[in-house]
Amino acid sequence: MSRAAAARAERLPLGEDAIRPTFRRERAAIKRGVWPVAGCDEAGRGPLAGPVVAAAVILDPDRVPRGLNDSKKLDRAARETLYDLICASAEVAVALAPPSRIDRDNILRASLWALARAVAALPVKPQLVFVDGRDRIDAGCDCQAVIRGDGIVASIAAASIVAKVTRDRLMTRLALAYPGYGFERHMGYGVPEHMAALARLGPTIHHRRSFSPVAAHYCAKEAALVPPI
Repeated sequence: MSRAAAARAERLPLGEDAIRPTFRRERAAIKRGVWPVAGCDEAGRGPLAGPVVAAAVILDPDRVPRGLNDSKKLDRAARETLYDLICASAEVAVALAPPSRIDRDNILRASLWALARAVAALPVKPQLVFVDGRDRIDAGCDCQAVIRGDGIVASIAAASIVAKVTRDRLMTRLALAYPGYGFERHMGYGVPEHMAALARLGPTIHHRRSFSPVAAHYCAKEAALVPPI
């Protein structure tokens, strides 16, 4: 390879760094005199069983944990480590929307309700809240919805980690009370193992009756109770 070709090869882009959450939006708010600033996110919209868990986090500007990211992009060990760091350095609150609330209100409304409850439970009232997704919540202060915010805004990423770890721990404990469903492995999602357990054991009180795979089991059970004409 000639020197000119080698020089051109060295200048070829090696690929952009992966986008990671930053504290930029929070610092911009601080410069405007807006503080505290919270981020909030939830875990568990999709599963067939268990609650939706919402978390709200106010990060300490001087102690933002390194490695924050969307909880779905982190392995379990990284989430657990970051969870401990977040809880040790930030203001944190958690709220749950149980299956009964989900069935009554629908999953979106129940999630937004839980997010608002988590913000209200913070020990310090925020002046600004960043929430993951398209929908703002009734936060009692200015609220900005950020699409894919858990991969962009540090405080939302922190909340996503807290919500995910909290929910995983709850589902693991639920597995002890309801053996055979595999909650500790699939966290209530509709994977084949879970669907097979539903067919074999039927739904528990922690299953979401408004979700079609669960509703189908209740319909089949009710149909079996109707005497033939």
